[in-house]
Amino acid sequence: MSPFVGFSKKTNHLTSIPSQFFSELLPEIDSLEELKICLYVMWYLSHQEGPVQFITKQVFLEDVRFMKGLDKDPKQAQKELENGLERAVQRGFLLKAGTTGPEEFEALYFLNSSRGRGAVEALQKGEWTPEEIHCAPVRLELEKPNIFRLYEENIGPLTPLIADALRDAETTYTAAWIEEAIQIAVENNVRRWRYIEAILKSWQKEGRNGTDRRDPEEDHRRYFEGKYSEYIEY
Repeated sequence: MSPFVGFSKKTNHLTSIPSQFFSELLPEIDSLEELKICLYVMWYLSHQEGPVQFITKQVFLEDVRFMKGLDKDPKQAQKELENGLERAVQRGFLLKAGTTGPEEFEALYFLNSSRGRGAVEALQKGEWTPEEIHCAPVRLELEKPNIFRLYEENIGPLTPLIADALRDAETTYTAAWIEEAIQIAVENNVRRWRYIEAILKSWQKEGRNGTDRRDPEEDHRRYFEGKYSEYIEY
């Protein structure tokens, strides 16, 4: 398991969690699958727009990354999901409602908030149907590019000093620049942060117009024999 390297300053979406969750629900939740489901529901609904917000079992099943987090065995993961959903309903975190379709009953899960309670009441009165609601697809995906993971996979171990340097670089250079500088280091087999940093500083000072890498052999000579040679260990 790779350690978490820290939250990025560029995170552009925050999930709001009611304080009552921490004071009243968190102390009572005693199963990991229920806790994961509760957090996922709040995250998922925060990405939905409109007056009616709900989640279905199918949403969970289609999110491969989330389901693998419940259990690597798909069948066991589905059992964990069903158990966690039922516990969340019994605890009162979720409200369960639904409609009878041509094939089977489809359960809809709502957050037990004033909005969620209102949506369930309106559904039961026939004021809206699930087919009328368009929900944007949302999945748990790693933010791209993840320069910490990119560094580990291509350069070497992520030490605390290197992690701090990468965080600083994130605030100074674009993700595309950092990614390309790492790629240049890999192509030239110089797996050192100081080398990557020197390239970035040069681009910042002299400009970066995308023409630096037209000729791989020319790149090799420039980065090995030019101003970056002092960062290379032979």
